[in-house]
Amino acid sequence: MLQYLQYSFFQQALAAVVLLSVCSAVIGTYIISRRLVAISGGITHACFGGLGLGYFLGVSPVAMAALFAIGSSAAVESMSERFHLRQDSAIAVIWALGMALGVLFVFMTPGYVPELNAFLFGNILTVSPSDLWIFGAYAVLLAAFFIWKRRTIAAVAFDRDFAAVSGLPVRFISYTMTVFVAVCIVLTIRLVGVMLLMSVMSLPIITAEIFCHRFTPLMLLSAAISLVASVAGLLLSTIIDVPCSALIVLLLAAFFIIAKAVSAIVVRGNK
Repeated sequence: MLQYLQYSFFQQALAAVVLLSVCSAVIGTYIISRRLVAISGGITHACFGGLGLGYFLGVSPVAMAALFAIGSSAAVESMSERFHLRQDSAIAVIWALGMALGVLFVFMTPGYVPELNAFLFGNILTVSPSDLWIFGAYAVLLAAFFIWKRRTIAAVAFDRDFAAVSGLPVRFISYTMTVFVAVCIVLTIRLVGVMLLMSVMSLPIITAEIFCHRFTPLMLLSAAISLVASVAGLLLSTIIDVPCSALIVLLLAAFFIIAKAVSAIVVRGNK
């Protein structure tokens, strides 16, 4: 297993899972706290429309997916505000529309689309140095914004109405964080794929919630859980020769079950 560490593609994959763990912890804590888990699924499937359009037009599928992701995330916020539509209903509209457009454009694209499976199921070993630079730049921007507006982000995440009454810039935070969510989803698709993205965004945070409930400790613990599962999944995949992304999600699910069991034992012991 350790012999793989000398290969550049494995080093790049290892760096990618570290970035993924940190970014998904920040984004995941926000969407879980705001009870918007479905938005990651909605934007993820809306991205499929961008991927299909990119293949159809012969341009970068990732760039088109990013445009679709940012546009769909802004549309969810706009529909919920202007038309008083529940966010889960707005997400359902975006979800269905993105998938329908993706299927249509892929069908209209001449020939076979060989790279589509990489976006559906992910292949972290194909991460390039340019992907890492882009993901790294995104991580720096996300960290800087979070440090700048940490208290406001936490207030908006836990109680949006109270934050608005308190005079906090709720709309600015909501739209900015939604864009960060959209970009994170696009950057992560190449790593774990559309099918497994929601698990990486939600399972570490749900597990961390068993032990803590404050925003910053919750984010830090979820990042640690995600990092351990991601690195372990990557290393184990070299031994048993199975997809890394599937192993990561299985490990995250196992951590959640173990945490629940430990919590139940502790509660019974305190009674």
